[in-house]
Amino acid sequence: MSITKKATVFAVGLGLVTLSACGSSDSGSDNSEAESKTVTLVSHNSWAVSKGVLASFEKQSGYKVKVLEDGDAGQAVNKAILTKDNPQGDVFFGVDNTLLSRALDNDLFQSYEAKGSDQILPEFRVDQDKHRVTPVDTGDICVNYDKAYFSEHKLAPPTSYDDLIKPAYKNLLVTENASTSSPGLGFLLGTAAKYGDDGWQDYWKKLKANGVKVVDGWEQAYNEEFSGSAGGKKAKADRPLVVSYASSPPAEVIYADPKPTSAPTGVADGTCFRQVEYAGLLNNAGNTEGGKALLDFLLTKTFQDDMPLNMFVYPVREGAQVPAEFTEYGPQAKNPETLDPAKIADNRDDWVKSWTSLVLK
Repeated sequence: MSITKKATVFAVGLGLVTLSACGSSDSGSDNSEAESKTVTLVSHNSWAVSKGVLASFEKQSGYKVKVLEDGDAGQAVNKAILTKDNPQGDVFFGVDNTLLSRALDNDLFQSYEAKGSDQILPEFRVDQDKHRVTPVDTGDICVNYDKAYFSEHKLAPPTSYDDLIKPAYKNLLVTENASTSSPGLGFLLGTAAKYGDDGWQDYWKKLKANGVKVVDGWEQAYNEEFSGSAGGKKAKADRPLVVSYASSPPAEVIYADPKPTSAPTGVADGTCFRQVEYAGLLNNAGNTEGGKALLDFLLTKTFQDDMPLNMFVYPVREGAQVPAEFTEYGPQAKNPETLDPAKIADNRDDWVKSWTSLVLK
């Protein structure tokens, strides 16, 4: 899940909507699918695109884009699965590599190879035999730290998973619920990749004993609990460590007024897990042709160039532009933890159950 959004990009904010508002609700009208002028995108609540870029797509394609936001990524995926027989829309954006197998195993998407798929960087291509999902962006889930806090307390910020369980960092970290939040799940998977099947549970026992705080989703963790964010400062937050993204520091610079000369937050580079987000054409979509056009749009160079400074993620298309602010304040992790998708599929649900028992009970 991407880390931020521009609040006025779309007039949406519908959150949990009734099925009568979904893309398939046109089925009772006299209009054929080809004549439908609205295509509905279902997403987590961090979707964003520049107004002019969206307007250009709508003008060129003839489709009006409607966006339904459904909470954090984990919640949105679960809702999409529950409503798959009568989906809320035509395209789903925001399922990532931590949850991909759940979506595919539940037949959430139909096959479609989007135009421009041959321009996707090879390391991000998946499901090449069926083309049920289209890679859209990538980023790194990492622990962020509040530079001012560590400077004031004359304490070196953590740099690794091992550091987080040291007494010096007791009661400093807030993370998201691994069962409801994609960054929370990504952080759990990062520890599984780091410590293995036999070691990650012991690590979390130590992290719990060291006072880790768990909240439902990224918005609460970053904007209400983390002392280094603009929102956290207003909320008088008291946790100087948070599970967020490597691209969070540039957001703190770009949206600040006045802009600081350096980012107020940093990244613990040894705590990162590589995330990739996908979009797909929903089964039983009410407007499949509009959905295909929208998926094509997500892979255009125009959208891929526009995306980083709207959703603070990296593009997956070859030759897409990476903003200078990313290079300066939020470079991708050099050696992020990764897991084979098959291993995630085989173990994710058991890991989450064990994590819930260890950490939340």
